[in-house]
Amino acid sequence: MTTIPLSQETQRRLDALFVGSPRQQAAALLVSQCGNNLPFLEASDAHELERIRFAALKLSDGNLGKLEQAVQLAQQDWRDVLVAAGFGNDARAHEAWFPGDHAA
Repeated sequence: MTTIPLSQETQRRLDALFVGSPRQQAAALLVSQCGNNLPFLEASDAHELERIRFAALKLSDGNLGKLEQAVQLAQQDWRDVLVAAGFGNDARAHEAWFPGDHAA
């Protein structure tokens, strides 16, 4: 299975949360472990994966360990990550979220 790279918007949010080496590790984690390898998302593209990847990033709060936990949760049932991040009831809620923006 081909891994799906991060979308431009996912990368923007990742860049806002992580710096230096952790940024590279976080990006690699999202690409390799939180993509079209999740159940029922095999045909998803980078844009379609944003909701789940944004949710994992939001839950991480810029902490690599928390991101790893969020990705593990997504691997079990990605709907749980959406609910935990507040993206479960609105399919477009993730689009309004950006790190540091407390309105979303």
